[in-house]
Amino acid sequence: MSYERLDRYAPHALAALRIATAIIFMLHGTQKLFGFPAPPASGLPPVFSLLGIGAILELGGGLLILLGLWTRPVAFILSGEMAVAYWMFHAPRGLYPVLNGGDASILYCFVFFLLIFTGPGALSIDGARSERGHRPSWAR
Repeated sequence: MSYERLDRYAPHALAALRIATAIIFMLHGTQKLFGFPAPPASGLPPVFSLLGIGAILELGGGLLILLGLWTRPVAFILSGEMAVAYWMFHAPRGLYPVLNGGDASILYCFVFFLLIFTGPGALSIDGARSERGHRPSWAR
């Protein structure tokens, strides 16, 4: 069986994964920064605390991923953030991610890790810029 017919939709499927991930990821940031859609059970963290800085990365980095702007370097930072979040906050609570609440952190870590290597897919500012010949210095 040939998958060539499906392969042509891969950039759009990747864009759908990127956009959906970014929107949900941004909500983690808005929850910690603004209490939207609901404040965390522990209350809003101070902005310059570890959780506050994480929230800024979640909202700002999520927005950049949503737009597909500087996707690879932002995905690198966010993948690292989620790895740190898992090992610092979830893993100490138990071995199994479904029990320690870290399953989302692991999934975000690996989705962002994928974006480091694949780029943003279709419908992105990075893609539009590379089509016009404007490539950032880190991508040359």
